[in-house]
Order: sequence, then structure tokens, then C-alpha cells
Amino acid sequence: MVITDIRLRRVRATMPTDGDHWEERLVRPIDVYPEYRTRDDHEGGVQTPDGFAFIAHFVEIETDDGLLGRAGPVPETVAWIVARELRPLLTGQDPIAGEKLWDQMHRAQVHGRQGATMLAISAVDCALWDLRGRLLGQPVYRLLGGPTRDEVPAYASMLGFSVRDLDRVRARAIEYKKRGYRAQKWFFRHGPASGYEGLRANVDLVRTVREAVGEDYDIMFDCWQSMDVSYVTELAARIAPYRPRWLEEVAMPDRIDSYRELRQRLRIPLAGGEHEYTRWGMRRFIDTGALDVVQPDIYWCGGLSETLKIAAYATAHDLVTIPHGHSAAATLHFSLTQSPMHTPYQEHLVKWNAIHQFFLVNPVEPVDGVLRPNDEPGLGMEIDLSRADADEIVFA
Repeated sequence: MVITDIRLRRVRATMPTDGDHWEERLVRPIDVYPEYRTRDDHEGGVQTPDGFAFIAHFVEIETDDGLLGRAGPVPETVAWIVARELRPLLTGQDPIAGEKLWDQMHRAQVHGRQGATMLAISAVDCALWDLRGRLLGQPVYRLLGGPTRDEVPAYASMLGFSVRDLDRVRARAIEYKKRGYRAQKWFFRHGPASGYEGLRANVDLVRTVREAVGEDYDIMFDCWQSMDVSYVTELAARIAPYRPRWLEEVAMPDRIDSYRELRQRLRIPLAGGEHEYTRWGMRRFIDTGALDVVQPDIYWCGGLSETLKIAAYATAHDLVTIPHGHSAAATLHFSLTQSPMHTPYQEHLVKWNAIHQFFLVNPVEPVDGVLRPNDEPGLGMEIDLSRADADEIVFA
């Protein structure tokens, strides 16, 4: 059996929405510049009167036996790298030899150890795992030695919900707790350039969420790479009484010394790593003692194969590994192979998952706050093209 085709499927759809899908954006590193700080632009598509219109690209790998593995969706720029840079390395190869294929892709892309090229390698790796599972008629978590449990608790990741309207924050926090989510993560809208007014607004968000959900319930807050040591030190001092389980991505990922210094200063644990790549990149955080929770993204850091290696290294340091939630289907297969001690939650990005899983026949959705496996072969990447407004093969 050999790989005969690597193609990109582009599908368009308009997802029905009750009002704007994205209500508010999170703070961004570029917000230090005033011309960007006031922008309320959003990602992933365009809001229209009929709903949220978007385009999705899926990577499809086919063999001479007619088997197909799929991954995605991925951005168009990533799809282009798969088609133009990685496809020649894969055609004619044995799809079972995943370690060899990953190593060859990684070694061939000498300028692509991070960023969009690593996203492309990640998508190919996940598509190959999907293909192997279909070949053997087994869900991937079984191929990896799972499951370690019957269900995985989910935390609600509230990106895109309003954070400045505190009445809506309170109502949503109560609602998602009632839905059974074991924890919630909210996203700050303000960084250092917003001054003390923004700092107070961030504190108000934390206080509102804590008061809404009550005690003995985990709440986390994402800084999205947009802060620095002095700002986070002050922010942490003000929100410490509300006991966040962690602060996430407190600075840009190359500022590892900032993470280390903050971890030494603060009583609030630190999480991060979603914008780092491969075991070598994540090793810097772990060896430096910069994080309490490691968060590789399976579709970004190098794929499922690489995430398993990162988690193994983190586990050797007794760190928690909870992958970033952009790849819900693949992430569930990962979570089901890990000890509950080291992967106690799975992130569920409420609004992003609605987009990324719109075409999936069996999307990964929490029921009463937990995610449960099924016996679908592969990663669960069957898609329903009847939901598409348009479907075409590009970069074939």
C-alpha cells in the first residue's frame, strides 16, 4: 500500500447564528499600538445577515487501496504548503511509516520549524493517523493504547463571548456551569497599553466570573501573549482572592525568561505553549521550569505524533498536559490515552468548535460537561458535504 494522492478539499458554508457569532475579541500582542487596540475584527469568516460565512480546507490522503485519511480544517496558506511543499515527499510512500514521514517532512523544511509549515506537517500527520485507524477499523485512541477512562471532563473555553458586558458574562458563566462543564476559561480584552482602566476591567471580569460560578469551581483566564512581567504581577495580585486555576499565555512564547520569573513570583499557576512547536520547542519551557500546564495544539505543534512525545516529556517532569482546543476530534483521541492525573480536562472552544466541526458527521460535543469516545474508525473525520454551499478539489 502506498500513498497515491494528497489533495485539498475546499468547502464553503454559511452557519446559522443567533446574532453575531463573534461578540468580542480577545486582547492581542499588537494592541500596544493604538490603531490596532480599538479594532474589533474577527477571524475565521464573515458575519452576514444569513449567518457566519466561512471556507474550510481539508487535507485528504488517499492510497492505491482506496483508503482515505482526512484532517482539518486548515487555513488556505497551510493547505498551499501541503500541496506544494509536502506532497512530493509523500507520494509513493508507505502511509503506515509515520515516524519516517514526519522526520522527512521536518528535515526537508529547514525554514519551517515553526509557523505555517509546522501547521501543514501537523495536518498531514493527523490525516495519516486517520487513515491508519480506518485501515484497521479502529478508533485511533485504541491504536495508541487507550482508553484510560470512559469519559473526559471538558472545560468551556469562552473565546468570542462578550467580556465587557458583565451582566452577559454573569449569565453565560452560570449557564455553562449548569450545562455541566467542570470549569471555564475566559479571555481578557485589555493589556498594558489600556492602562489602569483596562486593568480594572480585567479584574472586574475575574470577580464577575467567580461570583457567578461560586466556590469550588475552576476558572482560568487567558492573556493571549499580550502582557509582561510587571503587568501580570500587578494583575495577579489583584485577582488572587478569586483563586484562578491558572493564567494562560502571559507573554509571547519566546519570552521564556518572563514566564520563569512570573512562575517564581506568583502563587497562581501558569499555562502556555500553544504557540510553540515540536518537542524541541516545548522542551525549552519545561527545562526552564516556566510552566505548570503545558498546552501544545495538535494541529499546530507537529500533529498527534509530536503531541504524544511532548506529553511524555512533560509527564516525566510531572506536569499537566492539556492540549489547546483547536482540534477537538484529534484531541479527544489524545486525551483518552493519557492518565487522568496528567490530562484532567479537555478544552472545548465553544465558538471555534462550532466552525471547525460544522461539516463533521459526528462532531465532538460535551454531554453534561463530559466528552465520551465512540468506535468510529480513525479520528472521526467523516464529513457531510450536504451542509456545504460549494465543494471543490483544489491543489489536486
